[in-house]
Amino acid sequence: MSYSKELRIASLAVQRATILTQKVFHEKLKGTLSKDDKSPVTIGDFGAQALIIQAIKYNFPEDEVVGEEEASTLREKPDLTQQIWELVQGARLGIDERDSEIEKELGGPLTGADQMLNAIDAGNSAGGSKGRFWALDPIDGTKGFLRGGQYAVCLALIVDGEVKVGVLGCPNLPVDDQAPLSADVSDAGAEKHQRGVLFSAVYRQGATSQPLGTNDLLPYQAIHMKTPPIKEATFCESVEAGHSSHGDQAMIAQKLGITKPSVRMDSQAKYGSVARGAGDLYLRLPVSATYVEKIWDHAAGCLIVAEAGGVVTDAEGNNVDFGQGRTLAKNKGIVAAPKSLHKEVINAVKSILSAKRA
Repeated sequence: MSYSKELRIASLAVQRATILTQKVFHEKLKGTLSKDDKSPVTIGDFGAQALIIQAIKYNFPEDEVVGEEEASTLREKPDLTQQIWELVQGARLGIDERDSEIEKELGGPLTGADQMLNAIDAGNSAGGSKGRFWALDPIDGTKGFLRGGQYAVCLALIVDGEVKVGVLGCPNLPVDDQAPLSADVSDAGAEKHQRGVLFSAVYRQGATSQPLGTNDLLPYQAIHMKTPPIKEATFCESVEAGHSSHGDQAMIAQKLGITKPSVRMDSQAKYGSVARGAGDLYLRLPVSATYVEKIWDHAAGCLIVAEAGGVVTDAEGNNVDFGQGRTLAKNKGIVAAPKSLHKEVINAVKSILSAKRA
């Protein structure tokens, strides 16, 4: 199956959502709430989820969505709901023509705040190993988003437990695939590089990057991982120590002979950076035995790296299993590397982690 319609709708939906998220990104007050697990959520998360689910449900009404957010809190906060609704109304592709053909492809504008809340709540699928569903993270890297760093809008189609389509919208990454890897999004950096890139992949059809736009999709180009000597590799890791064990990762880098400092970056922007060869390795090792990853934090990025010539497994070298519901219940940690280097990296990971357990 070509998944050409799925790819186009997912890419347009993510591109439209980034118009909303960037508007919030540049505001001082981002309407931040704390969820039950103490993680932050912003008005941008809610608005982006509504826009993307609306587009998915219009085009693929039988598909379910595993979304990160839900709207129960908003139903008790009408002022916040109105603020999000105004953002959603302002997020348009082809804004010079209110009823543009591009918008019509996505189902046209939402008709009201109630429809917006219902769209947010439609991300309640349990996932699983059978059938089609989409994994959605409307703003991956919310803490980075809040501090003015990297973030990503992430969407993936999963069919019978396998990721078939993946799209990442990374508004703060350079468009240029050859730009050096950096978490910097300062104005000085922006003068050097046009920013805003859309990564995408379809299973067994390769991975691409293209500039984010405000109307139809812009021209794309194929991306490929690089394969440097392991000692010259650049590895990415999460900014938040609560998400990834920086100490273990530093010991693994040392064991591999890597001397470059790691690049700490929020969100699945790391996957996109590795896929296009700006970085070489991505390590995300568990900080505790009980921590379980969510599927929306990895589905799109895993496919994009794999289709760019990489291998993504857990810390034991097992395939990442997206058929276990809303979490990666059978996996611990993430290791992404070029095919030719992956085994060496996994051996180093196992060596360090087994020494810790001894």
